[in-house]
Amino acid sequence: MRTLLAATVLALTATSAAAQTELRVHYAIPTIWAETQDALAEAFMKEHPEVRIVLDGPAEGYPEGVQRLVRESVAGTAPDVAYVGLNRWRILEDRDLIQPLDDFLGENPEAQGYTPALLSLGHYQDTQYALATSASTLVMYVNPDLVEQAGGSMEDFPTTFDGVIELAADIDALGDGIDGVWIDRHDWRFQSLLGSYGGLPMNADETDITFDDEAGIAAATLYQRFAEEAGMPSYTDSDARQAFPAGTLGIMFESSSLQTRFEQGAGDNFEVTVRPLPIAAEDPSNVWFPTGGSAIVMLTEDPEKQQAAWDYISFVTGPEGQRIIVENTGYAPANAQVLEDRTYLGSYYDKNENARIAHTQVAQYAGPWYSFPGPEGVAVTDMIAAAMVDITEGADPEARVKELAQTLRMQLGME
Repeated sequence: MRTLLAATVLALTATSAAAQTELRVHYAIPTIWAETQDALAEAFMKEHPEVRIVLDGPAEGYPEGVQRLVRESVAGTAPDVAYVGLNRWRILEDRDLIQPLDDFLGENPEAQGYTPALLSLGHYQDTQYALATSASTLVMYVNPDLVEQAGGSMEDFPTTFDGVIELAADIDALGDGIDGVWIDRHDWRFQSLLGSYGGLPMNADETDITFDDEAGIAAATLYQRFAEEAGMPSYTDSDARQAFPAGTLGIMFESSSLQTRFEQGAGDNFEVTVRPLPIAAEDPSNVWFPTGGSAIVMLTEDPEKQQAAWDYISFVTGPEGQRIIVENTGYAPANAQVLEDRTYLGSYYDKNENARIAHTQVAQYAGPWYSFPGPEGVAVTDMIAAAMVDITEGADPEARVKELAQTLRMQLGME
């Protein structure tokens, strides 16, 4: 009798295992995402025992990740679902490697927490190709101890770039290995400064570069002012991300997603404080900040796997998945229900003023991280970074920005 019962249990177990749909999931940046991906997979499989999530070995960063996905798609070994940078999914769409999500979303996605602003981050030519899974904008991380030593205060912290530069210069003057301010020479950071001035990288139909205007020149000039007026060092991002929590950097313009990392790194040395990015545009309604973070896309063409993939996508972009992501990474949520319903993160925000400030900025000013069109789209972001290095080191901002814009027009076939 026991043998028969054991055989029956084994048969049922085997049938259950055989009925499982296996989904391969790609992600990048394990330093931020490894533990979170494990938590998401575990929580999803608890709700969906019919699906088994298999996490691929992570890519070091989003650029490497999207290159891997392109190679694997050519080889026929692509995963079923992938997390990619919000400015990278267009590379996959341009190669017809990802599946539209409109039929899965249904007629009223806003009722599910997908607001028009959030949907815009994965929308192109009337089609929804991706959904944001995490969101971040550029904020200022501040060491209040250095601010006080320099004669300033957090209660009267400057809200203009002029004021920030003046304060950073005073911090830099403290000496003894102390630096006042740092911002990376990088496409996303430049777009953030550009958005503060109300400028745009391209026109609406993506047929021309538009950052060679007054707003773009002003944004690029900030790099030179940070260096010449406030003594900004020539750190790499790795150097800066160590210097700030170590207490030797006063003000750091960086992604809001690094809040938890910086707070843990600083420990009891000082109280990491977040301030929103200054608004430089005369009309604040023109201000936008490119939203960094990740989007999730569906690659599988198999109908059965597509339904399982959508179940997973809707979970990680839904309120419970977003709660896990916010609490584990510090990213802002990409689902409005999490912000509206205190059930999910109410106590989190009560205890975390830095997150509230950063996430409020996302809610107010989030916009697409512009992905330049065509096969050269990734290459031109490196050109933008190189131009910001030149300007930081003394090149004339107006001349260099206009030269850069013209080079990009030719590179992208706009001429």
